[in-house]
Amino acid sequence: MERINCLIIGGGPAGYTAAIYASRAALAPVLYEGNVPGGQLTTTTVVENFPGYPKGVDANQLMADMREQAVNLGADIRRGVVTKADLGVRPFRLTVDGATELEADALIIATGATARYLGLPSEEKFRGLGVSACATCDGFFYRKKDVAVVGGGDTACEEATYLAGLCRKVYMIVRRDVLRASVAMQERVKNTPNIEILWNCNTQEILGDASGVTGARLVRKDGEVFDIQVDGFFLAIGHHPESELFAPWVTTDPNGYIVTDGGSSRTNVEGVFAAGDVQDPVYRQAVNAAASGCRAALDAEKYLKR
Repeated sequence: MERINCLIIGGGPAGYTAAIYASRAALAPVLYEGNVPGGQLTTTTVVENFPGYPKGVDANQLMADMREQAVNLGADIRRGVVTKADLGVRPFRLTVDGATELEADALIIATGATARYLGLPSEEKFRGLGVSACATCDGFFYRKKDVAVVGGGDTACEEATYLAGLCRKVYMIVRRDVLRASVAMQERVKNTPNIEILWNCNTQEILGDASGVTGARLVRKDGEVFDIQVDGFFLAIGHHPESELFAPWVTTDPNGYIVTDGGSSRTNVEGVFAAGDVQDPVYRQAVNAAASGCRAALDAEKYLKR
């Protein structure tokens, strides 16, 4: 059984940054990338809000650069999914791909959170070509255009009002006849003139061509089917943190996000740290994930040296 000093799980901005800092601290980190090397960011195209790239940067290239930097500094980055964990023993025990068994003295969980989608084939077809789960990330590309936001909670209202400041028109597609958002957020939406709420509607299909999204086909609760013309289609129906494997030991909030101690990356289990979207239900930005990866590596260094 292989014994690892600092094990990092997750190959997004948080995991790669943790590997960079852990390598520089001579912690001999080993990182398992999981099913999606590069993380959620690779589902978008150009990133324009990551510091240091005045002309923007291709999302896949950004992740490739982070990975290469970690490798050049000495990180051992491997393909594989951690399928089993026991954080109740010391050292921690983990299994990769159901076969490879590991022991770890310190563990950094950077498994991320996946956006919830509607499950439509057309949604998958146009992902990154007009379909997005992050208005802050991609809204800039739809300035003075028409877009749609699916959802009726606080997140959907926040996304819609953010987009309303950029776009010509924002449709909110709400499956009920009321919003689930707070009263303050509801009032903000209703008082924004270029937001139109489409009540009692579900999305039947996302329409588009070779260039991307051109519209959406909706169906009302009474059976009426109609199309809207939009250039962007934003999902705001929640995220799913990838924390189930560790939930028997680490404390999570009601939505499954790992709870960390104050501004640190420390969990309730000594020697286990969490970074990135798996512990961030609020910001969910690559730069925040990278910063939390830095914190996790520094916290792990202090723990291991102590």
